[in-house]
Order: sequence, then structure tokens, then C-alpha cells
Amino acid sequence: MTDPARLDRGDGHYLGFVRHPGEAPGAAPGVMFLGGFASDMGGTKAMHLDAWAQKTDRAFLRFDYYGHGASSGAFEDASISRWREDALAALDQLTEGPQILVGSSMGGWMALLAALARPERVKALVLIAPAPDFTEKLIWAGLPFHVKQAIETEGRWEQPSPYGGKTVITRTLIEDGRRWSILDAPIEIAAPVRILQGWRDPDVPWNHAVRLMEALSGTDVELHLSKSGDHRLSGEADLQRMVAVIEALD
Repeated sequence: MTDPARLDRGDGHYLGFVRHPGEAPGAAPGVMFLGGFASDMGGTKAMHLDAWAQKTDRAFLRFDYYGHGASSGAFEDASISRWREDALAALDQLTEGPQILVGSSMGGWMALLAALARPERVKALVLIAPAPDFTEKLIWAGLPFHVKQAIETEGRWEQPSPYGGKTVITRTLIEDGRRWSILDAPIEIAAPVRILQGWRDPDVPWNHAVRLMEALSGTDVELHLSKSGDHRLSGEADLQRMVAVIEALD
């Protein structure tokens, strides 16, 4: 496995990343993978794309946000603003030319925010169980009153994770997330968008993907809904579908 390199963020912190330049830069759009909330670049989808990119001599980038995986920083000190800045720094400093952004869960939100900020760099978006506005519409909206009260008064709450351990939800995360809400107005992205969504996703319901599709202003938008799919969409058929969708966007 390739050891991560480091991108200095200029504030005493760094992002861990793995990058493959590809044999023929510019021949096809690069692919940049943006991971999910409390996930890292060593996950199944990221590693599958890494192997595909090497096999096909494709330019590829995977990285970890602040407080995730091989990057520095404490997870609970981060915010949507910080992770958006990380995504833009990775796009600006670690890639060249047009990119296909592949965003998983929270990475879907980061990919959308990156496309809004750098439309000239984004060839297309492939969004896997995308979770725009998840801090407000999926986390906060589903919390009981006593948990909301605890977050507001104590500043944090440890949420049990179905994937093991606990995830810290902070008041800063919730409040900062509201600054970057995009689902309640048209999302002005003209690039092609492909959404891969599982019907059985317990974390990001399929109707969240439909809401995103409705908000996107562009017309080249497709939703691929798998009735047997879960949130991770990391089965062999899911991985093959992801790659096929990317290749069809070249």
C-alpha cells in the first residue's frame, strides 16, 4: 500500500493524501475521491478506485479531511467550513485540469460545495449516498429534545455509531453546517451529476437523494437507485457500477 504524502495547510496542520498522476495527464479527466463523515481514504470505495486508476493509468487523488485518517487535527474540533476548505485545497493544489469528483455520503456535500466554488475545474459529479445538509436535516432533525438540549448546553454529544465506537457531534458542527445548507434553494451546477443511492440506506434515506435531484438546476442529472443497496454501497456490484458510471462520463 502506498504511504500517504502530506499537504501542508499552513496553519500547523496537514492533509494526508495519495495521488497517482496517470500516464497521460489530460487524456481523460482526473478522478478525485471525497470520503464520508468520520471515514477515511482507506475505505473500500476509495481503494477500489485507486486500483482501477492504477490499472487504467488514470490520474487519481484520495485524501483525508482534518481530523480524519492520515491527516492531523482532532475530529471534534472540525466543522463543515474546515472540511470544505480541505476539499478545495486538495482540488486546487493536488490536481490538474478537469476533474470528476466522486463524493461518498458527506463527501457528496463536499463535492457539491467544491463544484459551486470551482465550476471551471469540475467535469462531472458522481455522488454516492450523498448527504448535503446532513448536519441539520439528517442529524439535528432526528435528535430527541434532551439530546439537542445537551448539545446546546454542553457543546457536544457522543453519538453511538452503527459502525463501531462513538462519533462526537458538537454544537459548532451543527451551527456551522447551517452556513453551507444548499437544499433549500436551486443548486446552480451545470456539470453532469450521477447519484448512486441505496433503497435500504439507514443513514441517508433515498428521498434525500430525490430532494437533491430536484434542487439541482442542471438537466444532465441521473439517479441510480438500488433496491438492495445500503449506505456503504461497497458490494462488488456496487463498485462495478460506480466505475462504469465514471467511465461513461469521460
